[in-house]
Amino acid sequence: MRIDSRHYRTIWENADGSVEAIDQTSLPHRFETKRLASLDDAVAAIATMVVRGAPLIGVTGAYGLALAAAVDPSDAALEEAHARLAAARPTAVNLRWALDRMRRLLLSAAPSDRRALAFAEAAAIADDDALCCESIGDHGAALICAAAAEHPGRPVNILTHCNAGWLAAVDWGTALAPIYKAARDGIDLHVWVDETRPRNQGASLTAFELLGEGIPHTVIADNTGGHLMQHGLVDLCIVGSDRTTRIGDVCNKIGTYLKALAAHDNGVPFYVALPSSTIDWTMRDGVAEIPIEQRDASEVTHISGLADNGAVTRVRVTPKGSPAANYAFDVTPARLVGALITERGVCAASEAGLRGLFPDLA
Repeated sequence: MRIDSRHYRTIWENADGSVEAIDQTSLPHRFETKRLASLDDAVAAIATMVVRGAPLIGVTGAYGLALAAAVDPSDAALEEAHARLAAARPTAVNLRWALDRMRRLLLSAAPSDRRALAFAEAAAIADDDALCCESIGDHGAALICAAAAEHPGRPVNILTHCNAGWLAAVDWGTALAPIYKAARDGIDLHVWVDETRPRNQGASLTAFELLGEGIPHTVIADNTGGHLMQHGLVDLCIVGSDRTTRIGDVCNKIGTYLKALAAHDNGVPFYVALPSSTIDWTMRDGVAEIPIEQRDASEVTHISGLADNGAVTRVRVTPKGSPAANYAFDVTPARLVGALITERGVCAASEAGLRGLFPDLA
């Protein structure tokens, strides 16, 4: 995808054996990259959200294991690196999926071969993710085209939540990939962008992406979506997923469940776009079983922004002494999901729907 007309991926390998990633904590006001030269760097990048989004977290974990293998390719060192990386973010299943894929390959090879194998496999996981997300875009664009046919003469209004674009993956993204594909096919569309407190990934990252692609959009406060739906100003919702259970429950950024409830009440189609690596076949009941990450309260009590003097400033928005809770995700039950958009097609949010597309994985 494009930044100032130049194509970027979110993460790539450097010639010196290090890994480079776009620093998403600096966006949208500064475009910076961060060099990851060690396992510690990769763990910190995931934990502090230099990189974020389920697919990208998985790829970064894979590169983190490669960086560990470059220093010590022994079984014990790789197991320790696997454990440290897996603990960096607990909710998104892609991280453990990618780490397990790497571990299976590396532990079956001779230690002397593991460094080269690790970097090759991490690069393959990155390439697979880009192709997967592009396929999600193709399948999801058909739904947007159908909505355009139902509403001729005006833009298709799409509401999304958080950032599930190319910054959340290696390229293309999940929930935004259908929007990019539809826009390039000439569909007239407009995106309502939830700000997504407390970290404002919608206002900072999704808006940044859409600006780069020249796609009309409007940033809204998180609580505005229901009002827009009541007044017929949303034709469909598309969100991403950090973990999807085998029956179609979806765990995504906090606030997604409320949008699904509003969409259900107003008859607005609610779609979830996800790669198959996000499906956790071991879980059924998302509300009961998915671990919900709780992050530092300062993300709620403070906010960062660009001051009039051009400096990026962090300010407190709550009274000093008031406690804050920071649940990072919530679970939307399958009954509220109109369909799942995957790399193999669109299916019902159900065990039968997922098994129909992924019999080899189920």
